Amino acid sequence: MRHPFLVTLCLTGAVALSACGDSKDDSVERAIQNVNAVDETNLSDVMLTVADPNEAVSYFQRTLKDNPDRIDLQRGVAISLVRAKRYTEAVPAWQKVVKHKDSTDVDRVDMADAMIRAGDWDGAEKVLDAIPPTHETFKRYRLEAMIADSNQEWRKADSYYETAVGLTTRPSGVLNNWGYSKLSRGDYADAERLFGDAIRQDQSLFTAKNNMVLARGAQRKYTLPVIPMVQTERAQLLHTLALSAIKQGDTETGKTLLREAIETHPQHFEAAVRSLRALEEGSAS
Repeated sequence: MRHPFLVTLCLTGAVALSACGDSKDDSVERAIQNVNAVDETNLSDVMLTVADPNEAVSYFQRTLKDNPDRIDLQRGVAISLVRAKRYTEAVPAWQKVVKHKDSTDVDRVDMADAMIRAGDWDGAEKVLDAIPPTHETFKRYRLEAMIADSNQEWRKADSYYETAVGLTTRPSGVLNNWGYSKLSRGDYADAERLFGDAIRQDQSLFTAKNNMVLARGAQRKYTLPVIPMVQTERAQLLHTLALSAIKQGDTETGKTLLREAIETHPQHFEAAVRSLRALEEGSAS
């Protein structure tokens, strides 16, 4: 008479154990998924920053095949293509991103950046014009300044550069760009000032140092500015100043500067030696 009761009890216990087993399996599965999500996020961050750009492109493209609607992976492809300097491929990748329902104005600015790098200045201008003026970021105004420069809209370019400088804590690059814009217009004194501002913000920015010397040379200031420089940089800047002097017809000054550059350089300065030899052979003949 007790057997039915025992069978029922055993079955109930089995069901309970089974339920417990299912619950544990579900918990383990969720935990694994959470760990995988964290790992994937960390890996994506690595791919977007320190990984080889081409490897990053392959990673995001491969992952995107299994998750074609994920905008973060679409962005990963586009960003990595820009990092890899594959600009022609980056533009359609960004176009795919901005068509996504979760795309933002930041995505559109990044697409405009890729278009400029690919040489499509008109397309980039149209993209930026379609972005609301309330979207005020450093990158947006830096691109606006570059486009205004390309259109020779100097007043607009200056306004955009000034705004961009105020929107970043690291303005050296945009100050250098602004200075180069002034240099190309023939506004040498203002260009020299802006290059000086860029160097004060980043003393390692050799491009700004070289541009500053070009601006000084264009004003026939044939002395190096008082800025931080190592011996090799000093020699290279003297070479730039020499070429600037020669270009303006001040050949003897150019020769003197070339000799100083050769003496200053800690190693053999082939470019300066070649320039000086060409000048001396030309004057001899």
